[in-house]
Amino acid sequence: MDASKLKAPPFPEEDAKMIISTRIRVGRNLADFPLGPGLSKAQRLEIMNKVVGALNTFEGDLKGTFYPLEGMSKEDQHKLIEDHFLFK
Repeated sequence: MDASKLKAPPFPEEDAKMIISTRIRVGRNLADFPLGPGLSKAQRLEIMNKVVGALNTFEGDLKGTFYPLEGMSKEDQHKLIEDHFLFK
């Protein structure tokens, strides 16, 4: 995944100002793991750690913060709900 290889014109400045964040959704299984309903808790944690490891390599405009649902502080949870990034 290399954002510099994307062929997309830049947004007009007015449109670009409306973009606050970007979400990446992983919608299929990883090699060596079953699909979601067949995963154990240990496998879910292993996948999360692999994905977090990959996300931590992002730089520049792709760099961000990962918030795990389990173990998230009440302050982070409240802030993400207020900013409409996390839903009850």
